Amino acid sequence: MTVNEIRNLVVNELEALKAIDIRVLDVAGLTTFTDIIIIASGNTDRQVRALANRIVESAKSNNLKPLGTEGKEEGDWALIDLGDIVVNIMRPETRDYYQLEKLWSAESDQHNTSLQP
Repeated sequence: MTVNEIRNLVVNELEALKAIDIRVLDVAGLTTFTDIIIIASGNTDRQVRALANRIVESAKSNNLKPLGTEGKEEGDWALIDLGDIVVNIMRPETRDYYQLEKLWSAESDQHNTSLQP
C-alpha cells in the first residue's frame, strides 16, 4: 500500500468509529522515523482501545503489519506504528497535556526559521 492509501485507510477507520478531531501532520521533512503522524481523540478509554484495535485489525487485513503498538491496553493513549505513518489516539485530557500538534508545529517553525539567513 502507498502512504496515501494507508493514510486514507486509517482516517476512514477513525471516522467510522467516531474519533474526534482527527489531524494528519506531514512530518517527512522534520524526522526520519515517519512521514505522517495522525492524531485523534476518543472520549473514553474504551473508545481509545476500540479505535486502536480497529486500526491494527484493518492494517492486518490489508496485509500491513504494524511495526509496534504501545499503550493500547490502558486506553488513555495508544500509538500504532505503521512505518511511514504513526497513529496516536488519546483521550482529550491526555491530548491536551501532551500537545503533539504544538510540538510538531514548533518543530516545523523552528526548522523553517533555521533555514533562513
